[in-house]
Amino acid sequence: MTSAPASARRRRRGMPRWLLLTLIATALVLVLVIIGAIGWLVTTGIQALGAQAPAVGTRIVTPEESKAAKAATSGELAGEQQAAAEYLAAQPTAYWLTPEIDPVGEVGARVLNLAVEARAQDASLAVVVYGLPERDCGSESAGGLDDAAYATWTTEIGEALSSIKDVQKIVILEPDSLAQAPDCDANIDARMTALHDATLRLTGTDTWVYLDGGHSNWRPATEMAQLIERVGVTDRIRGFATNVSNYNPTASEFTYAHELSQQLGGAHALIDTSRNGAGVSTSEWCNSPGARVGDAGGMYGDDVVDTNLWIKPPGESDGACNGGPRAGQWWPEGSVELTRDAR
Repeated sequence: MTSAPASARRRRRGMPRWLLLTLIATALVLVLVIIGAIGWLVTTGIQALGAQAPAVGTRIVTPEESKAAKAATSGELAGEQQAAAEYLAAQPTAYWLTPEIDPVGEVGARVLNLAVEARAQDASLAVVVYGLPERDCGSESAGGLDDAAYATWTTEIGEALSSIKDVQKIVILEPDSLAQAPDCDANIDARMTALHDATLRLTGTDTWVYLDGGHSNWRPATEMAQLIERVGVTDRIRGFATNVSNYNPTASEFTYAHELSQQLGGAHALIDTSRNGAGVSTSEWCNSPGARVGDAGGMYGDDVVDTNLWIKPPGESDGACNGGPRAGQWWPEGSVELTRDAR
């Protein structure tokens, strides 16, 4: 048999140029797809495959450390006051991390303990971080940490959250901090910087962070969106929380959340329904008379609103107003009124 010429044999060994170029182009496309996927995961707050955002059906932990639980086991209450405390102690409610109760050096342990409780209850961990410098702009909940201590405190919280691998973590960062900012004497830029840096410390695997979104009876959505955007972390957070510690009807908050989400390019929302059971908006934010507990968390949601939760613990006073004690203190009489239609 006659052998093929050497030149023909060489041509058969080489890869056709068009095939080589096709393979290179395909490889480049795959690299770009992978890079895009990684960017999408980071910008939506999902840093581990399989992480799920809060949604309808989400049940958050019922904290054993809540003030309702402490009141119910104090032995100091009786009758309706005892019944109200027991009822509220049994409701899944976000736990508020404050430097007054959980200071630097102790707050991380508190977060880890809440995670233990969440595992035992097969629930999600939900915390409110509330220690910003110039907190509440000197109003009823005045206080907070200085800049250096706040950095240390939020770092401890973030490190504790990052060490928790098997619990969904929900963080509501500094309620009222943005909606209230234009009315504060404090430097707005310093506040935005503090919130920006705290967000970076708190974000992590399966941790869903929500900034302050005000509520439907406060700032217009366009103004609220500008305040949120000034923090500079819209690519790191899940979205915003509305109606925290307020009383507006759930339907009004859904409408407002959609308006605000549209301004923010599709950000998601949580709605606080802990004290809006009376179903009316009110200009009275401090221990509003006639308020009632609202629908339980995890009942509602759509493509914008992840779900509703009890974020403000009912029974804790907003401040020394309308008969209440100082802010954050357990108020037996108020707890009775809030639960009158629920027990």
